Amino acid sequence: MQLVQIAQHADDLDRAADFYTVLLDTPPTARFDPPGLLFFDLDGVRLLLERSAPSSLVYLRVDNVHETLERLGGLVDVVSPAHVIFTHSDDLLGPAGYEEWQAFIRDSEGNTVGLVAYQRP
Repeated sequence: MQLVQIAQHADDLDRAADFYTVLLDTPPTARFDPPGLLFFDLDGVRLLLERSAPSSLVYLRVDNVHETLERLGGLVDVVSPAHVIFTHSDDLLGPAGYEEWQAFIRDSEGNTVGLVAYQRP
């Protein structure tokens, strides 16, 4: 079994397209309006932004949480600043010997998005 698609609520597809283009550093892959669907490709998993979708908590892996927050600047409200969640002692949930950093932001549509990075201590 493989994850194919994640849906996220978006009231304004233009605003969401602008925001996620900056966050993901890539343009949308498709848009169908009507009915109000906007797609981004996340390494083979579709991120669907849709007016009728519920809000969900999506975690996105980034190279560096601090740099991503700096790059986004005033585009986001930081819900929870960058912090270490834990250090992985094995490869069960992340690479062994790496700290897992997380931060939470609010996107242009009011959804909370988690940013995750693995860094050497």
